[in-house]
Amino acid sequence: MSAEPEYKTQSIDHLGIVAGICREIGLVETIDEKVGQTDRKVSCGEAVLAMVLNALGFTSRALYLMPDYLRNKPVDLLIRSDLNPDDFNDDTLGRSLDDLYACGVTEVFASVASKALSTYGIEHRFVHLDSSSFHLHGQYDVEAPDEEMITITHGYSRDHRPDLKQVVAQIITSHKSNLPVWLEVLSGNSSDKESFAKTVKAYCQHLKDKKQPYFVMDSAGYSETNLKTLQNMLWLMRVPETLAEAKHLVRETDRAQMTELEPGYWGKEVKSEYGGVVQRWLVVFSQAAYERELKTLDKKRAREQEAAEKLWRKVSQPVFNCQEDAEAACKQFNQRWKYHRASMEVSPITKHAHPGRPSIGTEPEVVGYALSGGVQEFSPGIEDAKLSLGKFILATNEMDNQNLPAAAMLENYTDQGISVERGFRFLKDSLFFADSLFLKNPARIMALIMIMGLALLIFALGERELRLALKKNNQTVPNQKHKPTETPTLRWVFQMFEGLDVLSVVADGRLVARKILNMRPVHIQVVRLLGPQVQKCYLLGP
Repeated sequence: MSAEPEYKTQSIDHLGIVAGICREIGLVETIDEKVGQTDRKVSCGEAVLAMVLNALGFTSRALYLMPDYLRNKPVDLLIRSDLNPDDFNDDTLGRSLDDLYACGVTEVFASVASKALSTYGIEHRFVHLDSSSFHLHGQYDVEAPDEEMITITHGYSRDHRPDLKQVVAQIITSHKSNLPVWLEVLSGNSSDKESFAKTVKAYCQHLKDKKQPYFVMDSAGYSETNLKTLQNMLWLMRVPETLAEAKHLVRETDRAQMTELEPGYWGKEVKSEYGGVVQRWLVVFSQAAYERELKTLDKKRAREQEAAEKLWRKVSQPVFNCQEDAEAACKQFNQRWKYHRASMEVSPITKHAHPGRPSIGTEPEVVGYALSGGVQEFSPGIEDAKLSLGKFILATNEMDNQNLPAAAMLENYTDQGISVERGFRFLKDSLFFADSLFLKNPARIMALIMIMGLALLIFALGERELRLALKKNNQTVPNQKHKPTETPTLRWVFQMFEGLDVLSVVADGRLVARKILNMRPVHIQVVRLLGPQVQKCYLLGP
């Protein structure tokens, strides 16, 4: 007589999407190939997959609690059939982090990213260089640091936490899709200006004989040192407004001299040899930026006028000993303001030497000088400020404007996708694994940040592929306001998948039936659009 069947439910939610994409790009296999075989039951690649599932699970569950995190998850569907939650203990995860560091976290990440780009046929002619900081608590001392070891220390904090030690992740992402293709973990006090060029050079060496992309960078990367270092690489950057040459060019280039690049934007090209590097400069005028900056200027003028009138009342009250002193006070007052000037009138103050009625013919004596007048707008200052409104300069060392026209310079600078900082924002809470018992050295921290980069890669891939599939098939899904969209955020899609469970029926110790519970048509639609590996995770595959 057979025993009564047992029914067990496990939560899968959106994790089937994450696991399916990881399978699609061969994450486990690529990492295991790089790291090599081990005698552990859980391979390094499988441990990494578990940590990516944790990072994108949005539970902020510490890594040493991984067995508890996986306890109600279908590990066999998400990772491998003969594994169980207790296999992912802190020893397994810690040793896997050590393996990743020993293999080189940048090299491992680059291998996975390269495989992902190849799998999905993604070309990246333009890439963007950005950085993000990760704050940590506690002591991270290393007895014998090697050359690759970072220093966890204080540095410029992008999260406005200068009180905390940090490390920096420097990341190269593909244009528009924002897929991270390169990651380096640097010391907490690393400077963008100093490290950007080194990162670009390292990435180009990784590409070897492949066609080099254009590196799109903000003005932080534009310096004489970096320009000389990057001479053999193609780049597109914004020129800092603080450069004297840039200031002069912006002021002297009128919109009437420009040609339209795209609706709302005009530009004019000039040649520059700043830093001894021949380059094209594109002076850009943005109508939207002009209107926005004009409003800001008006607010500055109003605030300045209020402050100037208040100070003028104070400056004009004293009696000055001589006319020169009064004029000097007025001159000093006017030097304080950009957009206002005082209309100066110096008047003598007279008084008879003796009290009472003065004698006929007695002239009064001058006893001092007074300032009078008022504060008025200074038109030359206002007009001078307006000359720079709405303008900025882009630079490139691509001298052939057929390969990179002015319009393409503008498009590829302004359309850089979301920044790395925004991409990491929803992952960072999960990184505060630093308080866990086994994360007590910089090597493991470096490996863990690489895993966070992989999580960002998987997230960006999922969002990209879903949007492309929706557009290709002329389909939509409901957004947060229940309106149709073909460009949903993957974060929202993840939220839509909350509440999906796996029901397993076991009889005589054998799995006899399995079903995904609470699956609605929109879930099936998304799963089918994301491909066969995701479908398998949700039991929709062949």
